[in-house]
Amino acid sequence: MLSFEQAREQLLAAARPITDVEELPTQSGGGRILARPVVALVDVPPVDNAQMDGYAVRCSDAAAVPVTLPVALRIAAGQAAAPLPPGAAARIFTGAPIPAGADAVVMQEACRAEADRVTLLEAPEPGRWIRRRAGDIALGAVALEAGQALRAQHLGIAASVGAARLGVARRPKVALFSTGDELAMPGDPPPPGDAPPRIFNSNRYVLAGLLQTLGCVVQDLGIVRDSAAATRAALASAAREADLILSSGGVSVGEEDHVKAAVAALGQLDLWQIAMRPGKPLAFGRVGAVPFIGLPGNPVASFVTFVLLVRPYLLRCLGVRALAPRPVLLPARFAWQADPQRREFLRVRLDAQGALERFPSQNSALLSSVAWADGLADVAPGASVTPGQAVPFLALSELTGPP
Repeated sequence: MLSFEQAREQLLAAARPITDVEELPTQSGGGRILARPVVALVDVPPVDNAQMDGYAVRCSDAAAVPVTLPVALRIAAGQAAAPLPPGAAARIFTGAPIPAGADAVVMQEACRAEADRVTLLEAPEPGRWIRRRAGDIALGAVALEAGQALRAQHLGIAASVGAARLGVARRPKVALFSTGDELAMPGDPPPPGDAPPRIFNSNRYVLAGLLQTLGCVVQDLGIVRDSAAATRAALASAAREADLILSSGGVSVGEEDHVKAAVAALGQLDLWQIAMRPGKPLAFGRVGAVPFIGLPGNPVASFVTFVLLVRPYLLRCLGVRALAPRPVLLPARFAWQADPQRREFLRVRLDAQGALERFPSQNSALLSSVAWADGLADVAPGASVTPGQAVPFLALSELTGPP
């Protein structure tokens, strides 16, 4: 079996960068991946400005306090500032430019205003309550690197440096299907007569939702019936436009598992056995020139292999720099003996004290365990977990959220 790390590295090495760039207004860039760096067109802030409402002064005019100075200027944000006369103060408001000659601001709470004069009750210090020009970002500096997943704060930075438009990576096109004559969709009529009941295809909804959260364009091929002809037709159709073909189920070696043979006939396929639980079987190859990943059919195994292996693969295609989820060490409220050969990802959630409790059954068919869980406990092969022991915790909010 491949180790989990080996499988992940092989997938990442095979990821093909999406080089197509889309130009978007900055306000429309949320959730996208930056394809080109954003370079500052201005200094941020553009001038020295007041950090507080108060009085701009020369420190040399207020070496000893209290001291009373005439108020010679009044400066609000957005106004030009005349030079500050020696021996005077300027009434100034947050964001207003510092007048030439002033080297500090005394906040208004440390002053006593009287008509056109002000008494300073606190000695100013050079630079106090002044935001310096380019103190945040300098003209010409790279404000955002390529590969940055754009959230609200990043759009704000882009706007602050004057970027009206952003170059972002084109959304990946993913063709998605599930295999199996036993599958049905919610709302389908029941099978006739004494035919066995069908299983509703939850994988379709889970995988489509995960792909959409990553910003992918999903070509939903639905359920592909268990026949060689139907499987080959679905794969050939998917390969015409997709950047990735993703399936769940049908990659084993049974007589009704047609995906393996169909992919091999149309391109090439490696069927991996990965030393992880859940999610031991995973197929990787190509249909023509289009990459193919085949996930296990069991709902939890399909979910876990997607968030731990397919998600970083797609992020690498988009040029995202930070791929690995960030584990946090948290105490366990349970005992567990891991499989001697397989790395286990246990469904767990946080209790009121911030410790991890385990879902009673780790059966990979129980999708309810994923809805119950806050994350996965990462347990090394053969490791023993005892109550109170710290274990690595991977939060589902990181594994299933936007990049």
